[in-house]
Amino acid sequence: MQRRVLLGLLLGFCGVVMFGVTLPMTRLALDDLGPWFISFGRATIGGVLAVTLVIVMGRPVPLRGRTLVDLLVATVALVFIFPLLMAVATQTVPASHGGVVLGLLPLTTAIAAMLFAGERPSLGLIGASATGAALIATFALRNGAGAGLGYGDGLLVLAVIACSCGYAVAGRLARTMTGWEVICFMLILALPVNLIGALATFPARVEAVAPASWAALAYLGVISQFVGFFFWNAGLAMGGIARVGQVQLLQTFVTVGLAWPINGEVPTLETVGFAVAVVAVVAFAQRAGRKRDAR
Repeated sequence: MQRRVLLGLLLGFCGVVMFGVTLPMTRLALDDLGPWFISFGRATIGGVLAVTLVIVMGRPVPLRGRTLVDLLVATVALVFIFPLLMAVATQTVPASHGGVVLGLLPLTTAIAAMLFAGERPSLGLIGASATGAALIATFALRNGAGAGLGYGDGLLVLAVIACSCGYAVAGRLARTMTGWEVICFMLILALPVNLIGALATFPARVEAVAPASWAALAYLGVISQFVGFFFWNAGLAMGGIARVGQVQLLQTFVTVGLAWPINGEVPTLETVGFAVAVVAVVAFAQRAGRKRDAR
């Protein structure tokens, strides 16, 4: 059991690192591409890859029952609402600042795991989530590139709520099918809408779009929208949604760290201090979870 949990945490961490690049890449793509095209385009890329993989593996798409309902809910939350709100919000806030606000995800994911996946996280785990959220909120107020909290942060909070609900439902699905199947079926169900949306919002002057923006969109479609969920969904199923969700506290600092080389947003020494504190919170959360399993 402990090996399974540890493997789930490792897979979840791999997913977090991949997702941590999402905001800097979104900010980079916004230099030449609109938020609507980025949202539809990344999901279209992921959808085409999903169709290819499902055909190669010979997997039928589930079209009835509770599984289909869960897939539709997760699709709306993770394929449509979250990417769009994040892309629009990143127009008004730096990638590093947005990454800090997304640090609320572990707390909201733990709550969503209770509401949608029947998990009962320990009080220690909930306490660690709340502590991590408080640290993240403090960091956002103190080190938000002077932006404070505003319209973009409100959109990101809504994105966090949608994302955590989607994670919980996708994690529940990953208990009965593989992690890659979950994201593939979600992207396939959404592909018709995303393809039409991508064509409708395609940039009028392709020659004006820099290669870096196309490369950023490619990353968002292949890694953020597709491959990252292979690791993340499998990790949620193996290690528990609420527990693995705590690893998301580290995503903030992956985002802040990578926003430096990608977007030129230099981190401060204060960021390092908060990172150390957050790592301690994650370690405590995992220990609390292990103690509960031992009882």
